[in-house]
Amino acid sequence: MITLAIHTFGKAQILKTILETDGISVYIHNVNQIQPVISAGVRVRIKESDLPHALRIIEDTKWFEEKKNVEEEYPKKVLIPVDFSDYSLKACEIGFNYAHLIDSEIVLFHSYFSLYFPASVPIGDTLAYRVDEEETIQNVLKRVQVNMDTLREQLNAKIKSGELPDVKYECVLREGLPEEEIAAYANEIHPLLIIMGTRGADKKDVDFIGSVTSDLIDINKYPVLAIPENIPFNDLTRAKNIAFGTSFNQKDLVVFERFMELIKGLHLHIHLFNISTSKDEWNEIRLSGVREYFKKQYPYENISHTVLDDGDLLLAVEKFVRDKEVDVIALSLHKRNLFARIFNPGIAHKMLFHTDTPLLVMHG
Repeated sequence: MITLAIHTFGKAQILKTILETDGISVYIHNVNQIQPVISAGVRVRIKESDLPHALRIIEDTKWFEEKKNVEEEYPKKVLIPVDFSDYSLKACEIGFNYAHLIDSEIVLFHSYFSLYFPASVPIGDTLAYRVDEEETIQNVLKRVQVNMDTLREQLNAKIKSGELPDVKYECVLREGLPEEEIAAYANEIHPLLIIMGTRGADKKDVDFIGSVTSDLIDINKYPVLAIPENIPFNDLTRAKNIAFGTSFNQKDLVVFERFMELIKGLHLHIHLFNISTSKDEWNEIRLSGVREYFKKQYPYENISHTVLDDGDLLLAVEKFVRDKEVDVIALSLHKRNLFARIFNPGIAHKMLFHTDTPLLVMHG
């Protein structure tokens, strides 16, 4: 036997589950028998012959990848991209209340671009074209500055009246395509969460910010919370039930740990549901193991699971959301190749346009 790693009890249990899923026998030692949950320095031990296989699994799941301590190196921030619509204001309300709960700052972000693209520019008119183009860009910038000032006035009025908590925030304007600029700015500030507004399912118009949210999910690595405009609350602490969709593969267990950090303090009933079409993954033996794992890993949380009905997955999810009175849906998203994305759109993208329930997308 050799010691593969030394972790806290919680991380040791996750690593044990990941390895055992691939048939590797794992033993953990140095556990506080009285209070195992708070154990530190727990040794994860395996057979020496299993070491190459275990290291390949760890490399695939990026288990030992060094991560920056975001809380220490970067101020805690919630990023809220806005387009100055009513559903953007709803996202701001959710964001301010959540930021107050976790003691975070807020960045209101808007990306604009000029639609001035002349088909041709005569050589003699080059100088005039440059002047006109500059004037056009300046007009766009002035307009979005006015819109941002109006939004700031609305939020300040809500803060003054006590409708929203007094949270430190700043406003940022950038020129460029929204999804690209949001992703680039997120890489600069490392937000704990990105909160965006989307139109409800009953809207027939082209959903611009909804499409931006969908594109951002693909190119961004930070959690995204999509907020429909007609949800009945503006504070996540009023939510009672959150559903986490998973196939319970190795990566999902790691994502779930980050998910639990994100919802800390919300006191939610967590409903696990399957997004896998393979019945083999949801047999009674596996479900029994899943129940036991979450009972040990999160002994103080209210966690239950539901196996969705066979058939159309979106219809099954909608029925599940109604039956369980789900307030927020969470999904883990893993990178897939372009072919798979074109011919088999991910459930997160489908649900973004088929539900009036807030959708939290975590990246694997």
